[in-house]
Amino acid sequence: MMQVRTPTVTKDSERWAPLPENNEILSRLIATALVPLVDAGLFFVLIANGQTLRSSHITSFCAAMALNYLLKIRPALAAGNHTGEWRMHCRLLAVSFMALFLRGGVLGLLAQSWGWPAQVSILPAMIAGLVVTTLGYSQAMSLEGGGARARALAIGLIIYAFALRLVYLGSVELLPEEAYYWNYSRHLDIGYLDHPPMVAVLNWFGTAAFGQSQFGVRIGALCCGIITSIFTYRLTRNLFGDASALAALLLAQALPFYFLSGLLMTPDAPLTAAWVASLYFLERALVAGHARAWWGVGLVLGLGAISKYSIGLLIPVTLAFMLVDHKSRRWWRRWEPYAAAGLAVAIFSPVLFWNAQHEWASFAFQTSRRLAESPRFALHKLIASALVLITPTGVLAVAASFVCARPGGTEDTGDAPRRWLFIKMAILVPLAAFAVFSLRHEVKLDWTGAPWIAALPLMAAGMIAAGTKLSGLRARIRVGWTPTLMTMLLIYGAGLHYLVLGLPGIGYSKHSELMPVAWRDFSLRISEAAAAAGKESGAEPLIVGMDRYAIASELAFYGAEQTKSAVETSSVNLFGGRGLMYERWTPPESQEGRTLLLVAWDRRDLTGKDIESRIERLGPVVDNVLTRDGQVVRHYYYRLAYNYRATPRA
Repeated sequence: MMQVRTPTVTKDSERWAPLPENNEILSRLIATALVPLVDAGLFFVLIANGQTLRSSHITSFCAAMALNYLLKIRPALAAGNHTGEWRMHCRLLAVSFMALFLRGGVLGLLAQSWGWPAQVSILPAMIAGLVVTTLGYSQAMSLEGGGARARALAIGLIIYAFALRLVYLGSVELLPEEAYYWNYSRHLDIGYLDHPPMVAVLNWFGTAAFGQSQFGVRIGALCCGIITSIFTYRLTRNLFGDASALAALLLAQALPFYFLSGLLMTPDAPLTAAWVASLYFLERALVAGHARAWWGVGLVLGLGAISKYSIGLLIPVTLAFMLVDHKSRRWWRRWEPYAAAGLAVAIFSPVLFWNAQHEWASFAFQTSRRLAESPRFALHKLIASALVLITPTGVLAVAASFVCARPGGTEDTGDAPRRWLFIKMAILVPLAAFAVFSLRHEVKLDWTGAPWIAALPLMAAGMIAAGTKLSGLRARIRVGWTPTLMTMLLIYGAGLHYLVLGLPGIGYSKHSELMPVAWRDFSLRISEAAAAAGKESGAEPLIVGMDRYAIASELAFYGAEQTKSAVETSSVNLFGGRGLMYERWTPPESQEGRTLLLVAWDRRDLTGKDIESRIERLGPVVDNVLTRDGQVVRHYYYRLAYNYRATPRA
């Protein structure tokens, strides 16, 4: 009789138990490989069928992320019973958008700026997006709390903010202000009408190293942003410790003013770096008592003074602290502060010399000219600018720190009260000066950006609070920082993506003179019109932008990109208007008898007595349009003007 062996259940179960786990691992591996294949494959198909770079990139990314969610994210959420948690889904969606915007920046840089084929450019762009989603999804789905998770999140956001600036630095077209300051470097001098020369020096070094390019113009701003972040970290560490220093570093990367000042090449970039470096050395000298720090104070104050005059507000900050703080009064009897002042003046002396030679024009431009303007109450605008520059959360954080006896998590022992007094004066004295000015005068959005850097240590201390339990408004502020900073980074990413590749369903403003959009195409068309006029008359016409500086500056920068040689431009100063430095670069008497190509956004700017009285003969007005992605951006107009006269006819 045949015996039938009964299999042992225990052995079989031990043998096959790992299979579900192995199947899960295999499924994850398949999903991990399938997602990028679908992404790249769909992008290739769309590009081959004539779709735009923007639509191909966004469509393929969305398809890949949907597949990734179905194959990997949703099963993981279901396994942990987190499918219905809307906050986690919001975090995952935010990470996806962050990946999309960074990937778009890499794609735009490689395909549009460097001229790589789209099918090649998408591969590094996909890698950048995968890095963000892999690390970001892990952070978003993590249930661990405490300092380790907060530290990892802070480091991740710092790296992302820097990477976002780096990849868009060379692909976003220049703002009119940036192009104007680049023209400073074409006319290198020790002084200018509206600003000291540091922005010109940085532009000159950047373009000498990296060529006449957007990257070459802005690399100086990026370096200034790095310096700002380093000194913000070191200042905060001295005041409130390592944990607060990391939080302050995040704020220096992610708050609106500091993100933009590390991206755009304006005088605010070197000013902000010099401002926070001055605070660092002043704290080392006044609070820590290090005599050698005064040399740093003199150096960076001098560099700040040749960046923007407003850094002079740190002088009353220093004097006030030396008067109020009894330990600091000893410096009145020491030689080091006076040596620091002498060093700062020595660095600033070329600007003094230039002003002395030009009837103190720059000082008058920034002081008496503004004071002579019609009285106007603008305190509300100053308050609104703070909400924009450091966000409402930042304003509330500073206010809460001042209301409380001490910053969150710091003890009033040892030198802590002196540190608190120092940072309080560094905030209040400059802001008080601007507040008094705003009671009767107009203010600009960026004026208080650099002074607010002194508040970053206070904001950071409130974010950390040394593990203490907070209640009321301060607790809500601390909880609100993460969504605030994430939202700001998403806004930056969306805005930069919009400027380079566009966003679906969103057109471009008709006021392109305010935005870095379509200037390259505009310059190409005007350069072609100027070349055609030059062939006809035998002499290249002078291109004249009929506004203060925007058209002339942008056409000079991007026109040289087309012609591979310097392009001479001028502004409305030739017809009695204000043209800032163009009044000195192209004075009317130097253009006597020339043919001009007048360019304007409004047809009416090409007619009128001011023009007709200085021109022997005017050509017809040519109406044309700027387009982008098949959409009309705006109209522009130009006409030739023959035999210019500096002195108008009666």
